[in-house]
Amino acid sequence: MPWQEVSVMQQRQEFVRLAIQQGANRRELCRRFGISPEIGYKWLNRWAGGDAVLRDRSRRPQCSPAQTCPGTEALVLAVRDAHPAWGARKIVRCLERDGHDTPAASTVHAILVRHGRVVHPGRTPGARWQRFEKEAPNLLWQWTSRAGCR
Repeated sequence: MPWQEVSVMQQRQEFVRLAIQQGANRRELCRRFGISPEIGYKWLNRWAGGDAVLRDRSRRPQCSPAQTCPGTEALVLAVRDAHPAWGARKIVRCLERDGHDTPAASTVHAILVRHGRVVHPGRTPGARWQRFEKEAPNLLWQWTSRAGCR
């Protein structure tokens, strides 16, 4: 007899079908399906709410209250576009001087990085650091001065 392949969705629907029957022992069904009772009741609540598919939902938050507002991001990017050589601290000072409510310099830097306005010279984005090796031991010596140390 060949193995019967069952998808996760089919297992969830089977669990719900058995659990909604009259007199069903839901905790025993959870043990049989290898899930916790919290997960079993979550699927039952979703089924009762009209979700017949029972697929996994995204865990991404629906709102981010600490996220920088788009207006502030637009101001930061406008200042950076007007002055491409300025860094995050100078942009923060410029916005403060103009009377705007400004985020921290680290947040301004994160905004610049997120929108591709920060470029590290001599390094392409995503490139790995290149290590150096010598052909034989002791070919590279580094001298450090210990002036003043006794």
